[in-house]
Amino acid sequence: MENSQTTRPRRERPKPVRLTEAAATRLRQIMTDAEGKYLGVRVGVTNGGCAGMSYTMNYAEETGPLDEVLEDQGVKIFIEPKAIMFLIGTEMDFETTKLGSRFTFRNPNETASCGCGESVSITPAKVD
Repeated sequence: MENSQTTRPRRERPKPVRLTEAAATRLRQIMTDAEGKYLGVRVGVTNGGCAGMSYTMNYAEETGPLDEVLEDQGVKIFIEPKAIMFLIGTEMDFETTKLGSRFTFRNPNETASCGCGESVSITPAKVD
């Protein structure tokens, strides 16, 4: 019997997080200054804050067994498994103002944020 099923080409999975040039430049500088001490940056979300969730960002010293690991503009990004569906489509930026500088997240899955900007409400992304 002949298999009558046709296989559709698989669509490339969207990157959960991508970096702006400013974020990539700052992270490359941080990694260079760390002199190989870290593998990259670990990004995630945690419950808390007045809007319900907060972004987390730490140095990645090792790869977790279920981490999603991607590279963007020469920077390795480690994403915690529980955070992937909340981060799909997120752009990470590095902004400098008169009062300081910080990493920011532009996430299409955010539904609300608190007044101080430290916590957000996020709905998991729907992936086809």
